[in-house]
Amino acid sequence: MLSVKLNISRRRLNELSSTDSDSEYCKYWVEWFTYAEGNEYFCDVDEEYILDRFNLTNLSNDVPNYLQALEMITDRLPEKALSNEERDQVERSARYLYGLIHARYIITTQGLKKMLDKFKRGDFGRCPRVYCHQNPLLPVGITDVPSQKGVKLYCCRCEDIYNPKSRRHNMIDGAFFGTSFPHMLLQVYPALKPAPSEQRYVPRIFGFKLHAIAELHRWQDEQREEQKKRLGISSPT
Repeated sequence: MLSVKLNISRRRLNELSSTDSDSEYCKYWVEWFTYAEGNEYFCDVDEEYILDRFNLTNLSNDVPNYLQALEMITDRLPEKALSNEERDQVERSARYLYGLIHARYIITTQGLKKMLDKFKRGDFGRCPRVYCHQNPLLPVGITDVPSQKGVKLYCCRCEDIYNPKSRRHNMIDGAFFGTSFPHMLLQVYPALKPAPSEQRYVPRIFGFKLHAIAELHRWQDEQREEQKKRLGISSPT
């Protein structure tokens, strides 16, 4: 049933993308954005949330063409035609504004529920670490400041972060998800957090574990060589 719904929505997206009508183009903006290739990590933000100006506090100072971008997101852009250049500018601002709103929305009760559904489906991918056994990932930002770092993927089993596999996902601003989202989701739904993996990879040579003393000696040798380089002393041949 889910695949059928997605196929219908994607067909609808193709219809919207191919139309030349300004009114039709704006009519389904959020649907168009969330189903566009590369935006799979985003959920759809409820219109009621976007229209509540309290939820948008201070965003007008950070987003160029703020009012037009908001009108585009909420399907209220005036019917008058925009030039191609103006449309491109408003579109960029709308994407940026939606991302900032999205970061706030996904830590609300309704937003957490929507992201929970995506997490359960594995929409964000699965942990590449062997001993995490395909544990589903969650998007996270390593800073809340926009345009600084791309989104990362957090594994709640090994508690580490990874780069998305897809280049288009690597281009998503991490601030559109924020630093708190995955941890808040796990606080609200503690049953989601699996027990930490006790399995660890142990380096071996011919079946024997590498001795801690050998590792220490290797580190000492590396430090000695770095010190020689700093002092300009060449190693004997």
